[in-house]
Amino acid sequence: MTSAAQSRTTPRSVALDAEQKRALRNLRLRRASIYALAILIAVWILAPIWLIATMAFSTQADVYAYPKQVVPVPFTTATMDFFLNYAGILDATLNSVIVAVLTLVFSTTIAVPAGYAVSRYLFPGRNSYRLVILAVRAFPIVILAVPLAVTFLQWGLYDKVYSVALMHTALTLPTTILVVSSVFASVPVEFEEAARVFGASPLRAFVRVVLPLVLPGIAASAIFTFVMSWNEVFAATLLTVRNRTLPALILYTLNKSSLQFQYAGGFFMLVPSMIFIFFIRRYLFNMWGQITK
Repeated sequence: MTSAAQSRTTPRSVALDAEQKRALRNLRLRRASIYALAILIAVWILAPIWLIATMAFSTQADVYAYPKQVVPVPFTTATMDFFLNYAGILDATLNSVIVAVLTLVFSTTIAVPAGYAVSRYLFPGRNSYRLVILAVRAFPIVILAVPLAVTFLQWGLYDKVYSVALMHTALTLPTTILVVSSVFASVPVEFEEAARVFGASPLRAFVRVVLPLVLPGIAASAIFTFVMSWNEVFAATLLTVRNRTLPALILYTLNKSSLQFQYAGGFFMLVPSMIFIFFIRRYLFNMWGQITK
């Protein structure tokens, strides 16, 4: 009787095993494809960064040599010294810092209340409003920069550092609002409600309960705004002639500069971005209101 039962179940078991093996094989193939794509994207992004970093600390002969070195041997700072001593670099760097700081202050001051409203209050068209905010970034910069350049010329604001900061504020504000709103969304609203139950006013509940929890996220968002302004080149090139920012000056001198200047300039522009992006990556992943754990 036992042999008869085994003879009835064995073909079904074999079919199930084959199906499970096929599903497992498809799962492994899909996972391997995802890993391969991730590795390809990482190589696509990191290879130019690695080349720039290597050439920025190589000798002049190695910069022009082919094939390129994997690591700078011998290691030298002569290329970076040449870049930093180039005429106008320090002044342009100072202009970039001033513009980035002003943009950080303007954008954060506006984005914090806007982000709080988007994350805490339900109103008709809330999701559409968020999409519209992000859609501003979808427009080519030239659409905003050219009319603003004409306006700044008419108002006597052309070639001013603060006019570039105003332009960068308009460009960075949508992203800053979305990041800040995701930070506020990560703090449960029940915390504020509990503070109000115990007699705190809405302002006191915000300052004493919410603000300490969101300050790291707001700081990260402010740093991200700083990096976006630091790297912006098109509007700065269009709105300045004598008071250029560092990216605008590098772009202006690109055709006339040597390879050492280009590699060193690229590395000098890259370092702040890489450092700050590393610290704020968790808040970028939480954009669109996902909870931070």
